[in-house]
Amino acid sequence: MSRHLLSTCLAVSFLLPTMAEAADRPKQLVIISFDGAHDNALWLKSREMAAKNGAHFTYFLSCTFLMNEAAKKAYQAPHQKRGKSNVGFAQSDDEIRERLGNIWHAHLEGHDISSHACGHFDGRLWSEADWSAEYAAFHATLKNAWTSVGLQEPAGWRDLVDHGIKGFRAPYLSATAGADMIAAEKKAGFSYDASLVTKGPAMPVEEDGIIRFGLPLIPEGPSEKPIIGMDYNLFVRHSKGEEDRVDSAAFEERAYSAFKEAFDKQYAGGRTPLQLGFHFVEMNGGAYWRALDRLVGDVCHRADVACVSYSEAISLIEARGKLQQSSGL
Repeated sequence: MSRHLLSTCLAVSFLLPTMAEAADRPKQLVIISFDGAHDNALWLKSREMAAKNGAHFTYFLSCTFLMNEAAKKAYQAPHQKRGKSNVGFAQSDDEIRERLGNIWHAHLEGHDISSHACGHFDGRLWSEADWSAEYAAFHATLKNAWTSVGLQEPAGWRDLVDHGIKGFRAPYLSATAGADMIAAEKKAGFSYDASLVTKGPAMPVEEDGIIRFGLPLIPEGPSEKPIIGMDYNLFVRHSKGEEDRVDSAAFEERAYSAFKEAFDKQYAGGRTPLQLGFHFVEMNGGAYWRALDRLVGDVCHRADVACVSYSEAISLIEARGKLQQSSGL
């Protein structure tokens, strides 16, 4: 064997384990979600962002944004006065019509349509019956949403409402301790919950038939102090919850750096899914949406990255044999 051929063979032999290891590594999952899902301009913006980058998102919808004046007067959340909502209601039937179009097209585009309940109340002390009542209000509102504003619902809408809404995130991430919320979720037909907070990116855990996800604490800022990977938490840290457009570019850079550092750590390591949460509000002059747009544009096109909805993530995690069981959290 010639010296050149021997050298070539040796080089290939050293590369083979590395290539095999790379081939065996799972894709890095990135799960982006939005709470509220109301502003129609941001529906369009998020859908365009996803389409441009081959991503699927999860939209946790607050159902009061599909309630007109008549529905508003009839809605009563557990332990609240009739007609009350912490996030308001739709302003007009035309607004609802446009929102329904966005929801339906997002569904057709492969995004998750999920539940954020209705009036955005803190349910940490709610009973199973309380949660069941709020879930029933969500279901009834969506079921009648098109006819309530004089539209004929598209074929398939009823199937989406009855069988296709599989996820829930509690307002304020206020999950009820114990089994009450989980029991109500099961009765309502949900298969996953995304209301937890974890110390860092973590695999979901199945609890009594519900797959539970948690937004992670990620390092942020000069001191890399951990913060929930969500735009509102960054908004409070950066500007004490007061709108600051002057420093918007600096806030964007801090947010992007935190998102990217969290991604890079998982991408280079064990490839635990990275979850990040947002709202349909462009806080601090849109700093956090711009940071999200940069991240999605940077990572979602990679062959070994999948920017997916929660439903898609569950299938991929189950295929990896990484779904853990738990009797309680």
